[in-house]
Amino acid sequence: MFLDFYNLKEQPFGVTPDSSYLYLSPTHREALASLVCGVNSGRGFMALIAKPGMGKTTLLFRLLELLKESAKTVFLFQSQCTPQDFLRSLLADLKLDDDGGDLVRMHAKLNEVLLHEFQSGRRFVVVIDEAQNLGGPVLEVVRMLSNFETPSDKLIQIILAGQPQLAEKLVSPDLIQLRQRISMVCRLKPFIPTETKLYIEHRLGVAGYDNKAPLFTDRARAMIAKHSEGIPRNINNLCFNALALGGALGKKVIDHEIIAEVLGDLDLGSLLAGSAVDLNREETPRFTITQSVPLITAEPRRKHRAVKFALAGAFLFTLAWPIIDANRGGAKFPGVQLSGSLGTPSLASISDSDSPPSAEKTEPAKELAVSPANTSSGNAAQTDLALVHPSDQPAGTGQTSRPIQVAAGETLYQICVENYGRFDNEILAKIYALNPWLIHAEDLRPGQVLFIPSATNMPPGPRTEEKGTSGELPQKAEKL
Repeated sequence: MFLDFYNLKEQPFGVTPDSSYLYLSPTHREALASLVCGVNSGRGFMALIAKPGMGKTTLLFRLLELLKESAKTVFLFQSQCTPQDFLRSLLADLKLDDDGGDLVRMHAKLNEVLLHEFQSGRRFVVVIDEAQNLGGPVLEVVRMLSNFETPSDKLIQIILAGQPQLAEKLVSPDLIQLRQRISMVCRLKPFIPTETKLYIEHRLGVAGYDNKAPLFTDRARAMIAKHSEGIPRNINNLCFNALALGGALGKKVIDHEIIAEVLGDLDLGSLLAGSAVDLNREETPRFTITQSVPLITAEPRRKHRAVKFALAGAFLFTLAWPIIDANRGGAKFPGVQLSGSLGTPSLASISDSDSPPSAEKTEPAKELAVSPANTSSGNAAQTDLALVHPSDQPAGTGQTSRPIQVAAGETLYQICVENYGRFDNEILAKIYALNPWLIHAEDLRPGQVLFIPSATNMPPGPRTEEKGTSGELPQKAEKL
Protein backbone atom coordinates (compact mmCIF):
# COMPACT_ATOMS: atom_id res chain seq x y z
CA MET A 1 0.00 0.00 0.00
CA PHE A 2 0.99 3.62 -0.47
CA LEU A 3 0.14 4.70 3.10
CA ASP A 4 3.69 4.34 4.41
CA PHE A 5 5.15 5.90 1.26
CA TYR A 6 3.11 9.08 1.81
CA ASN A 7 3.23 8.96 5.65
CA LEU A 8 -0.52 8.39 6.04
CA LYS A 9 -2.09 6.77 9.10
CA GLU A 10 -5.12 5.49 7.18
CA GLN A 11 -6.83 5.56 3.83
CA PRO A 12 -7.86 9.18 3.17
CA PHE A 13 -10.08 8.51 0.17
CA GLY A 14 -12.12 5.51 1.22
CA VAL A 15 -15.52 4.48 -0.11
CA THR A 16 -17.35 4.20 3.24
CA PRO A 17 -19.40 7.13 4.65
CA ASP A 18 -17.02 7.90 7.53
CA SER A 19 -18.38 11.07 9.14
CA SER A 20 -14.95 12.02 10.52
CA TYR A 21 -13.90 12.79 6.90
CA LEU A 22 -16.94 14.97 6.19
CA TYR A 23 -15.92 18.26 4.60
CA LEU A 24 -18.47 20.96 5.24
CA SER A 25 -18.70 23.05 2.12
CA PRO A 26 -21.12 25.99 2.36
CA THR A 27 -24.04 23.89 1.09
CA HIS A 28 -23.12 20.89 3.28
CA ARG A 29 -22.86 23.12 6.33
CA GLU A 30 -26.21 24.77 5.58
CA ALA A 31 -27.95 21.42 5.06
CA LEU A 32 -26.58 19.98 8.31
CA ALA A 33 -27.57 23.04 10.30
CA SER A 34 -31.08 23.03 8.78
CA LEU A 35 -31.65 19.37 9.65
CA VAL A 36 -30.49 19.84 13.22
CA CYS A 37 -32.73 22.86 13.59
CA GLY A 38 -35.69 21.01 12.05
CA VAL A 39 -35.34 18.06 14.42
CA ASN A 40 -34.97 20.25 17.52
CA SER A 41 -37.95 22.33 16.43
CA GLY A 42 -40.13 19.24 15.91
CA ARG A 43 -40.91 20.00 12.26
CA GLY A 44 -41.97 16.40 11.57
CA PHE A 45 -41.03 15.79 7.89
CA MET A 46 -37.79 16.96 6.23
CA ALA A 47 -36.02 16.07 2.98
CA LEU A 48 -32.38 16.04 1.84
CA ILE A 49 -31.96 15.86 -1.95
CA ALA A 50 -28.71 15.72 -3.96
CA LYS A 51 -27.07 13.99 -6.91
CA PRO A 52 -25.39 10.58 -6.40
CA GLY A 53 -21.98 10.76 -4.75
CA MET A 54 -22.53 14.15 -3.08
CA GLY A 55 -22.04 12.79 0.46
CA LYS A 56 -25.66 12.55 1.64
CA THR A 57 -25.07 9.41 3.72
CA THR A 58 -21.89 10.81 5.28
CA LEU A 59 -23.75 13.97 6.27
CA LEU A 60 -26.62 11.93 7.75
CA PHE A 61 -24.19 9.93 9.88
CA ARG A 62 -22.78 13.20 11.22
CA LEU A 63 -26.35 14.31 11.98
CA LEU A 64 -27.04 11.11 13.95
CA GLU A 65 -23.84 11.64 15.93
CA LEU A 66 -24.96 15.15 16.86
CA LEU A 67 -28.38 13.84 17.96
CA LYS A 68 -27.33 10.70 19.83
CA GLU A 69 -27.44 12.40 23.26
CA SER A 70 -30.84 14.01 22.80
CA ALA A 71 -32.79 11.62 20.53
CA LYS A 72 -33.48 8.02 19.74
CA THR A 73 -32.41 7.49 16.11
CA VAL A 74 -33.14 4.85 13.48
CA PHE A 75 -31.33 4.68 10.14
CA LEU A 76 -33.06 2.76 7.33
CA PHE A 77 -31.48 2.13 3.94
CA GLN A 78 -33.51 -0.82 2.60
CA SER A 79 -35.88 1.33 0.58
CA GLN A 80 -37.00 -1.26 -1.97
CA CYS A 81 -39.52 -3.11 0.17
CA THR A 82 -43.18 -3.63 1.00
CA PRO A 83 -45.04 -1.75 3.77
CA GLN A 84 -44.71 -4.80 6.05
CA ASP A 85 -40.97 -5.04 5.34
CA PHE A 86 -40.55 -1.35 6.06
CA LEU A 87 -42.20 -1.54 9.49
CA ARG A 88 -40.41 -4.82 10.25
CA SER A 89 -37.04 -3.16 9.54
CA LEU A 90 -38.00 -0.22 11.73
CA LEU A 91 -38.88 -2.46 14.67
CA ALA A 92 -35.81 -4.63 14.12
CA ASP A 93 -33.59 -1.55 14.46
CA LEU A 94 -35.35 -0.93 17.79
CA LYS A 95 -34.74 -4.58 18.72
CA LEU A 96 -38.47 -5.34 18.88
CA ASP A 97 -40.35 -8.37 17.58
CA ASP A 98 -42.70 -7.79 14.64
CA ASP A 99 -45.44 -10.16 15.91
CA GLY A 100 -45.70 -12.05 12.63
CA GLY A 101 -45.77 -8.97 10.42
CA ASP A 102 -49.28 -7.82 11.34
CA LEU A 103 -49.50 -4.11 10.44
CA VAL A 104 -51.87 -3.21 13.31
CA ARG A 105 -49.70 -4.87 15.95
CA MET A 106 -46.51 -3.35 14.53
CA HIS A 107 -48.09 0.11 14.66
CA ALA A 108 -49.13 -0.50 18.27
CA LYS A 109 -45.61 -1.52 19.29
CA LEU A 110 -44.11 1.50 17.56
CA ASN A 111 -46.58 3.78 19.32
CA GLU A 112 -45.47 2.39 22.71
CA VAL A 113 -41.83 3.18 21.89
CA LEU A 114 -42.69 6.70 20.77
CA LEU A 115 -44.61 7.46 23.95
CA HIS A 116 -41.79 6.08 26.10
CA GLU A 117 -39.19 8.26 24.37
CA PHE A 118 -41.43 11.33 24.60
CA GLN A 119 -41.99 10.86 28.33
CA SER A 120 -38.20 10.51 28.72
CA GLY A 121 -37.72 13.88 27.07
CA ARG A 122 -36.03 12.43 23.98
CA ARG A 123 -37.04 12.87 20.39
CA PHE A 124 -37.49 9.95 17.98
CA VAL A 125 -35.79 10.44 14.59
CA VAL A 126 -36.12 8.10 11.59
CA VAL A 127 -33.72 8.66 8.68
CA ILE A 128 -34.63 6.92 5.39
CA ASP A 129 -31.74 6.86 2.91
CA GLU A 130 -32.21 6.27 -0.84
CA ALA A 131 -35.85 7.31 -0.40
CA GLN A 132 -36.29 7.78 -4.16
CA ASN A 133 -36.74 3.98 -4.35
CA LEU A 134 -39.76 3.92 -2.03
CA GLY A 135 -42.93 2.73 -3.71
CA GLY A 136 -46.30 4.43 -3.40
CA PRO A 137 -47.68 2.07 -0.71
CA VAL A 138 -44.54 2.46 1.43
CA LEU A 139 -44.64 6.25 1.10
CA GLU A 140 -48.24 6.13 2.33
CA VAL A 141 -47.10 4.17 5.41
CA VAL A 142 -44.38 6.78 5.97
CA ARG A 143 -46.99 9.52 5.77
CA MET A 144 -49.18 7.73 8.30
CA LEU A 145 -46.27 7.61 10.75
CA SER A 146 -46.50 11.39 11.04
CA ASN A 147 -49.90 10.91 12.69
CA PHE A 148 -48.14 9.74 15.84
CA GLU A 149 -48.41 13.00 17.77
CA THR A 150 -49.79 14.73 20.80
CA PRO A 151 -51.81 17.94 20.72
CA SER A 152 -48.57 19.89 21.13
CA ASP A 153 -45.72 17.76 19.75
CA LYS A 154 -44.78 15.40 16.96
CA LEU A 155 -43.69 12.06 18.39
CA ILE A 156 -41.59 11.15 15.38
CA GLN A 157 -39.26 13.14 13.10
CA ILE A 158 -38.74 11.68 9.61
CA ILE A 159 -35.95 12.65 7.22
CA LEU A 160 -36.23 11.49 3.60
CA ALA A 161 -32.85 11.52 1.84
CA GLY A 162 -32.49 10.69 -1.83
CA GLN A 163 -31.53 11.59 -5.35
CA PRO A 164 -33.37 14.11 -7.59
CA GLN A 165 -35.90 11.39 -8.49
CA LEU A 166 -37.25 11.81 -4.96
CA ALA A 167 -38.25 15.38 -5.76
CA GLU A 168 -40.04 14.16 -8.88
CA LYS A 169 -42.08 11.73 -6.77
CA LEU A 170 -42.94 14.28 -4.12
CA VAL A 171 -44.39 16.74 -6.64
CA SER A 172 -46.69 14.13 -8.19
CA PRO A 173 -50.44 14.70 -7.56
CA ASP A 174 -50.77 11.30 -5.86
CA LEU A 175 -48.44 12.34 -3.02
CA ILE A 176 -49.75 15.83 -2.43
CA GLN A 177 -50.59 15.06 1.23
CA LEU A 178 -47.05 13.86 1.89
CA ARG A 179 -45.55 16.85 0.08
CA GLN A 180 -47.57 19.27 2.20
CA ARG A 181 -46.16 17.75 5.38
CA ILE A 182 -42.53 18.24 4.35
CA SER A 183 -41.60 21.50 6.04
CA MET A 184 -37.91 21.66 5.07
CA VAL A 185 -36.03 20.69 1.89
CA CYS A 186 -32.19 20.75 1.94
CA ARG A 187 -29.88 20.51 -1.07
CA LEU A 188 -26.22 19.69 -1.67
CA LYS A 189 -24.32 21.29 -4.57
CA PRO A 190 -21.08 20.11 -6.26
CA PHE A 191 -17.81 21.67 -5.15
CA ILE A 192 -16.27 24.57 -7.00
CA PRO A 193 -12.50 24.23 -7.76
CA THR A 194 -11.50 26.03 -4.55
CA GLU A 195 -13.71 23.72 -2.48
CA THR A 196 -12.25 20.70 -4.27
CA LYS A 197 -8.74 21.78 -3.21
CA LEU A 198 -9.87 22.25 0.41
CA TYR A 199 -11.73 18.93 0.33
CA ILE A 200 -8.58 17.04 -0.73
CA GLU A 201 -6.44 18.77 1.89
CA HIS A 202 -9.06 18.13 4.58
CA ARG A 203 -9.17 14.38 3.96
CA LEU A 204 -5.38 14.14 3.75
CA GLY A 205 -5.09 16.03 7.04
CA VAL A 206 -7.55 13.70 8.79
CA ALA A 207 -5.50 10.74 7.51
CA GLY A 208 -2.33 12.20 9.04
CA TYR A 209 -0.65 13.92 6.11
CA ASP A 210 1.30 17.12 6.73
CA ASN A 211 -0.17 19.59 4.25
CA LYS A 212 2.79 21.99 4.59
CA ALA A 213 4.20 20.32 1.46
CA PRO A 214 1.23 19.90 -0.94
CA LEU A 215 0.83 16.31 -2.11
CA PHE A 216 -1.05 17.35 -5.28
CA THR A 217 0.24 20.05 -7.62
CA ASP A 218 -2.04 22.95 -8.57
CA ARG A 219 -2.42 21.61 -12.10
CA ALA A 220 -3.29 18.14 -10.78
CA ARG A 221 -5.97 19.58 -8.49
CA ALA A 222 -7.37 21.62 -11.37
CA MET A 223 -7.69 18.48 -13.48
CA ILE A 224 -9.39 16.64 -10.60
CA ALA A 225 -11.84 19.51 -10.11
CA LYS A 226 -12.70 19.55 -13.82
CA HIS A 227 -13.10 15.83 -14.46
CA SER A 228 -14.78 15.01 -11.12
CA GLU A 229 -17.39 17.73 -11.73
CA GLY A 230 -17.05 18.64 -8.06
CA ILE A 231 -18.68 15.40 -6.86
CA PRO A 232 -16.96 14.02 -3.72
CA ARG A 233 -17.24 10.37 -4.74
CA ASN A 234 -15.53 11.08 -8.07
CA ILE A 235 -12.82 13.06 -6.29
CA ASN A 236 -12.19 10.14 -3.95
CA ASN A 237 -11.84 7.69 -6.83
CA LEU A 238 -9.41 9.91 -8.73
CA CYS A 239 -7.29 10.67 -5.67
CA PHE A 240 -7.12 7.06 -4.52
CA ASN A 241 -5.96 5.82 -7.91
CA ALA A 242 -3.52 8.73 -8.22
CA LEU A 243 -1.91 7.84 -4.88
CA ALA A 244 -1.72 4.17 -5.87
CA LEU A 245 -0.08 5.03 -9.19
CA GLY A 246 2.21 7.66 -7.66
CA GLY A 247 3.34 5.22 -4.99
CA ALA A 248 4.11 2.57 -7.62
CA LEU A 249 6.15 5.11 -9.60
CA GLY A 250 7.93 6.35 -6.49
CA LYS A 251 6.70 9.93 -6.91
CA LYS A 252 6.31 11.93 -3.72
CA VAL A 253 4.19 14.57 -5.49
CA ILE A 254 1.11 13.81 -7.60
CA ASP A 255 1.37 15.86 -10.80
CA HIS A 256 -0.88 16.31 -13.82
CA GLU A 257 0.75 13.42 -15.71
CA ILE A 258 -0.33 10.94 -13.05
CA ILE A 259 -3.87 12.36 -13.04
CA ALA A 260 -3.98 12.06 -16.83
CA GLU A 261 -2.95 8.40 -16.61
CA VAL A 262 -5.61 7.73 -13.97
CA LEU A 263 -8.30 9.43 -16.06
CA GLY A 264 -7.40 7.15 -18.96
CA ASP A 265 -7.58 4.07 -16.73
CA LEU A 266 -11.01 5.02 -15.37
CA ASP A 267 -12.48 5.80 -18.79
CA LEU A 268 -15.09 3.06 -19.28
CA GLY A 269 -16.20 4.54 -22.56
CA SER A 270 -13.08 3.28 -24.28
CA LEU A 271 -13.97 -0.28 -23.24
CA LEU A 272 -17.37 0.02 -24.93
CA ALA A 273 -15.97 1.35 -28.19
CA GLY A 274 -15.39 -2.17 -29.52
CA SER A 275 -13.89 -5.56 -28.76
CA ALA A 276 -11.44 -5.67 -31.68
CA VAL A 277 -7.70 -5.69 -31.10
CA ASP A 278 -6.49 -2.14 -30.57
CA LEU A 279 -3.46 -1.62 -32.82
CA ASN A 280 -2.92 1.79 -31.22
CA ARG A 281 -2.20 0.29 -27.80
CA GLU A 282 1.29 1.00 -26.54
CA GLU A 283 3.12 -2.10 -25.35
CA THR A 284 4.51 -0.33 -22.29
CA PRO A 285 4.72 -1.35 -18.63
CA ARG A 286 1.57 -0.81 -16.60
CA PHE A 287 2.90 2.20 -14.74
CA THR A 288 4.75 3.93 -17.58
CA ILE A 289 3.42 7.33 -18.60
CA THR A 290 3.74 7.70 -22.37
CA GLN A 291 2.18 11.14 -22.83
CA SER A 292 2.13 14.22 -20.66
CA VAL A 293 -1.64 14.89 -20.86
CA PRO A 294 -3.25 12.29 -23.16
CA LEU A 295 -6.83 13.32 -22.42
CA ILE A 296 -6.23 16.96 -23.31
CA THR A 297 -3.90 16.75 -26.31
CA ALA A 298 -6.12 14.73 -28.63
CA GLU A 299 -4.68 16.05 -31.93
CA PRO A 300 -1.16 14.55 -31.49
CA ARG A 301 -2.74 11.23 -30.66
CA ARG A 302 -4.58 11.19 -34.00
CA LYS A 303 -1.29 11.81 -35.81
CA HIS A 304 0.41 8.99 -33.93
CA ARG A 305 -2.53 6.71 -34.72
CA ALA A 306 -1.98 7.04 -38.49
CA VAL A 307 1.71 6.19 -38.12
CA LYS A 308 0.91 3.18 -35.96
CA PHE A 309 -1.62 1.84 -38.48
CA ALA A 310 0.94 2.18 -41.28
CA LEU A 311 3.56 0.27 -39.30
CA ALA A 312 1.04 -2.39 -38.33
CA GLY A 313 0.02 -2.85 -41.98
CA ALA A 314 3.63 -3.27 -43.09
CA PHE A 315 4.23 -5.83 -40.35
CA LEU A 316 1.13 -7.85 -41.26
CA PHE A 317 2.12 -7.82 -44.95
CA THR A 318 5.54 -9.25 -44.03
CA LEU A 319 3.90 -12.09 -42.11
CA ALA A 320 1.34 -12.82 -44.82
CA TRP A 321 3.68 -12.80 -47.86
CA PRO A 322 4.87 -16.47 -47.55
CA ILE A 323 1.24 -17.60 -47.60
CA ILE A 324 0.40 -15.39 -50.58
CA ASP A 325 3.50 -16.61 -52.40
CA ALA A 326 2.52 -20.25 -51.78
CA ASN A 327 -1.01 -19.62 -53.06
CA ARG A 328 0.45 -18.33 -56.31
CA GLY A 329 1.46 -21.89 -57.12
CA GLY A 330 5.11 -21.46 -56.27
CA ALA A 331 5.74 -19.09 -59.18
CA LYS A 332 9.08 -17.25 -59.01
CA PHE A 333 9.98 -14.35 -61.21
CA PRO A 334 13.79 -14.00 -61.31
CA GLY A 335 14.99 -10.47 -60.86
CA VAL A 336 11.59 -9.05 -59.89
CA GLN A 337 11.00 -7.50 -56.46
CA LEU A 338 7.52 -6.74 -55.18
CA SER A 339 6.66 -3.11 -54.62
CA GLY A 340 3.73 -3.13 -52.20
CA SER A 341 0.73 -4.47 -54.11
CA LEU A 342 0.20 -8.14 -53.37
CA GLY A 343 1.86 -10.04 -56.19
CA THR A 344 1.89 -7.09 -58.62
CA PRO A 345 5.51 -6.14 -59.36
CA SER A 346 6.18 -3.25 -61.74
CA LEU A 347 8.80 -3.08 -64.52
CA ALA A 348 10.51 -0.18 -66.17
CA SER A 349 10.54 -1.89 -69.60
CA ILE A 350 9.76 -5.37 -70.92
CA SER A 351 11.26 -7.37 -73.75
CA ASP A 352 8.47 -8.94 -75.77
CA SER A 353 9.72 -11.66 -78.10
CA ASP A 354 6.23 -12.97 -78.87
CA SER A 355 4.73 -9.71 -80.07
CA PRO A 356 4.80 -9.13 -83.84
CA PRO A 357 7.49 -6.76 -85.18
CA SER A 358 6.38 -3.21 -85.57
CA ALA A 359 7.88 -0.25 -87.29
CA GLU A 360 7.39 1.80 -84.13
CA LYS A 361 9.39 -0.61 -81.96
CA THR A 362 12.92 0.18 -83.06
CA GLU A 363 14.70 0.35 -79.67
CA PRO A 364 15.46 -2.78 -77.63
CA ALA A 365 13.97 -3.08 -74.17
CA LYS A 366 16.14 -1.61 -71.42
CA GLU A 367 16.58 -2.71 -67.85
CA LEU A 368 15.79 -0.27 -65.06
CA ALA A 369 18.97 0.59 -63.24
CA VAL A 370 18.32 1.61 -59.65
CA SER A 371 20.98 2.16 -57.02
CA PRO A 372 20.97 -0.12 -53.94
CA ALA A 373 20.14 2.89 -51.79
CA ASN A 374 16.71 3.03 -53.34
CA THR A 375 15.81 -0.40 -52.02
CA SER A 376 16.79 0.39 -48.47
CA SER A 377 14.90 3.65 -48.25
CA GLY A 378 11.53 1.93 -47.86
CA ASN A 379 10.02 3.81 -50.84
CA ALA A 380 7.84 1.38 -52.76
CA ALA A 381 8.02 3.54 -55.88
CA GLN A 382 11.84 3.11 -56.04
CA THR A 383 12.00 -0.69 -55.79
CA ASP A 384 14.99 -2.27 -57.57
CA LEU A 385 13.52 -4.04 -60.61
CA ALA A 386 15.14 -6.15 -63.35
CA LEU A 387 13.91 -7.16 -66.78
CA VAL A 388 11.49 -10.08 -66.93
CA HIS A 389 12.32 -12.37 -69.83
CA PRO A 390 9.37 -13.74 -71.81
CA SER A 391 10.46 -17.31 -71.06
CA ASP A 392 9.86 -16.76 -67.35
CA GLN A 393 6.34 -18.16 -67.37
CA PRO A 394 4.16 -18.57 -64.26
CA ALA A 395 4.43 -22.13 -63.03
CA GLY A 396 1.51 -24.52 -63.22
CA THR A 397 -0.50 -22.69 -65.90
CA GLY A 398 0.17 -25.11 -68.77
CA GLN A 399 0.33 -22.36 -71.40
CA THR A 400 2.92 -20.02 -72.81
CA SER A 401 2.60 -16.36 -72.05
CA ARG A 402 4.40 -13.09 -72.18
CA PRO A 403 4.54 -10.19 -69.72
CA ILE A 404 3.38 -6.70 -70.51
CA GLN A 405 3.37 -3.54 -68.41
CA VAL A 406 0.02 -1.83 -67.88
CA ALA A 407 0.06 1.73 -69.17
CA ALA A 408 -1.68 4.64 -67.44
CA GLY A 409 -5.44 4.55 -68.10
CA GLU A 410 -5.21 1.22 -69.92
CA THR A 411 -8.02 -1.29 -69.30
CA LEU A 412 -8.18 -5.06 -69.69
CA TYR A 413 -10.60 -4.57 -72.54
CA GLN A 414 -8.10 -2.40 -74.45
CA ILE A 415 -5.28 -4.90 -73.81
CA CYS A 416 -7.31 -7.77 -75.27
CA VAL A 417 -8.44 -5.83 -78.33
CA GLU A 418 -4.92 -4.54 -78.98
CA ASN A 419 -3.23 -7.96 -78.71
CA TYR A 420 -5.89 -10.34 -80.00
CA GLY A 421 -8.33 -8.23 -81.93
CA ARG A 422 -11.19 -9.42 -79.78
CA PHE A 423 -12.49 -9.51 -76.20
CA ASP A 424 -14.42 -12.48 -74.76
CA ASN A 425 -14.67 -14.79 -71.75
CA GLU A 426 -12.16 -17.30 -73.19
CA ILE A 427 -9.38 -14.71 -73.28
CA LEU A 428 -10.32 -13.42 -69.83
CA ALA A 429 -10.21 -16.96 -68.40
CA LYS A 430 -6.66 -17.45 -69.71
CA ILE A 431 -5.50 -14.07 -68.35
CA TYR A 432 -7.03 -14.78 -64.94
CA ALA A 433 -5.30 -18.20 -64.90
CA LEU A 434 -1.93 -16.59 -65.64
CA ASN A 435 -2.41 -13.84 -63.02
CA PRO A 436 -3.83 -15.34 -59.79
CA TRP A 437 -3.51 -11.98 -58.06
CA LEU A 438 -5.98 -10.42 -60.50
CA ILE A 439 -9.38 -10.83 -58.83
CA HIS A 440 -11.34 -8.24 -60.82
CA ALA A 441 -10.62 -6.56 -64.11
CA GLU A 442 -10.78 -3.22 -62.31
CA ASP A 443 -7.75 -4.22 -60.18
CA LEU A 444 -5.31 -3.11 -62.89
CA ARG A 445 -3.00 -0.28 -61.90
CA PRO A 446 -0.45 1.64 -64.04
CA GLY A 447 2.99 0.01 -63.93
CA GLN A 448 1.77 -3.47 -62.97
CA VAL A 449 3.09 -6.54 -64.78
CA LEU A 450 0.39 -8.60 -66.48
CA PHE A 451 1.01 -12.00 -68.12
CA ILE A 452 -1.12 -12.57 -71.20
CA PRO A 453 -1.34 -15.65 -73.45
CA SER A 454 0.95 -15.72 -76.47
CA ALA A 455 -0.91 -14.65 -79.60
CA THR A 456 0.13 -17.88 -81.36
CA ASN A 457 -1.75 -19.97 -78.74
CA MET A 458 -5.00 -18.09 -79.08
CA PRO A 459 -7.67 -19.64 -81.35
CA PRO A 460 -9.19 -17.24 -83.85
CA GLY A 461 -12.50 -15.74 -82.95
CA PRO A 462 -14.82 -12.97 -84.00
CA ARG A 463 -13.14 -9.59 -83.86
CA THR A 464 -14.56 -7.21 -81.24
CA GLU A 465 -15.26 -3.71 -82.35
CA GLU A 466 -13.58 -1.28 -79.95
CA LYS A 467 -16.26 1.31 -80.30
CA GLY A 468 -19.33 0.95 -78.07
CA THR A 469 -18.14 -2.18 -76.17
CA SER A 470 -16.73 -0.68 -73.05
CA GLY A 471 -19.43 -2.09 -70.79
CA GLU A 472 -18.87 -4.06 -67.59
CA LEU A 473 -16.12 -6.67 -67.76
CA PRO A 474 -16.89 -10.27 -66.85
CA GLN A 475 -15.77 -11.11 -63.33
CA LYS A 476 -13.22 -13.79 -62.60
CA ALA A 477 -14.61 -17.32 -62.67
CA GLU A 478 -14.61 -19.09 -59.30
CA LYS A 479 -12.87 -22.22 -60.62
CA LEU A 480 -10.88 -22.12 -63.86
